[in-house]
Amino acid sequence: MQWRGRRESSNIEDRRSQGSMGGFGGGGGRSTGSVGVGGGLGLVAIVVVGWFFGVDLTPLLNGGGVSTGTGTSSEPLTQEDEELRQFVAVSLGYTEDIWKEEFQKQLGRSYTPVKLVLFSGRTGSACGTADSATGPFYCPEDREVYLDTDFFRILQQQLGANGDFAMAYVVAHEVGHHVQDELGDLAKADRARAQVSEERSNEISVRIELQADCYAGIWGRYVKDELGAIEPGDFEEAINAAKQIGDDTLQRNAGQRVSPESFTHGTSAQRSKWFQIGLQSGEIAACDTFSIANP
Repeated sequence: MQWRGRRESSNIEDRRSQGSMGGFGGGGGRSTGSVGVGGGLGLVAIVVVGWFFGVDLTPLLNGGGVSTGTGTSSEPLTQEDEELRQFVAVSLGYTEDIWKEEFQKQLGRSYTPVKLVLFSGRTGSACGTADSATGPFYCPEDREVYLDTDFFRILQQQLGANGDFAMAYVVAHEVGHHVQDELGDLAKADRARAQVSEERSNEISVRIELQADCYAGIWGRYVKDELGAIEPGDFEEAINAAKQIGDDTLQRNAGQRVSPESFTHGTSAQRSKWFQIGLQSGEIAACDTFSIANP
């Protein structure tokens, strides 16, 4: 993706030079409501990411807390850190351009941009502690995206999702949750989840995540058609990333039994499918994952 020299969003807060904060509490951000929404991984993948970091995160699957240390020392940011900030800022700026235009064109309304917080290790959010082990997420309580840029290393080196557009897809997916919030769909889905069984709640969560993937696809189409910033292989990178972070693939790679009833983000096939639906259609209405029987 072409990004150098492009407009950077001003809606970035970089906390990485502040170091880690405190111990990890139980609110790290993987469902709707008072904790954060979706992202590259999800609850089903916490064990996988915990394995990469050498931390046992299985208590989170039962709502418990786990301590990953209380280090507070800060490290100076490197040139690579600064380039990552610029990359994320440009990717976020692209989302601002597209959703401002598409909200007005398709819905006749204005779009309020989201703020994105970069952090290292852990930091506070209105949805509880944002921690590197939980992956990126959107917090509807403060309407902000939280991203530890070390997740990009995990994405490439451990999950096999290479390329800068794979990283940009992660940003676009999280902003997709903000789009859902802007449209009122996130709150509606959260109310529905509170009234059903855990298995049915997981099904609704999958639909939330697939819609965010679809919105990421709309973003990708705009980056190509309106900004001319797509390079050969970019879309393949995003599709591969979507496949690598499907619930079934993550469970299988973790040596677990594939358990569809526990899925919270969708299968690899579903995630790549809905990204491509958004990419091909460019239409917000085409991303309605809630009204069809089998998304």
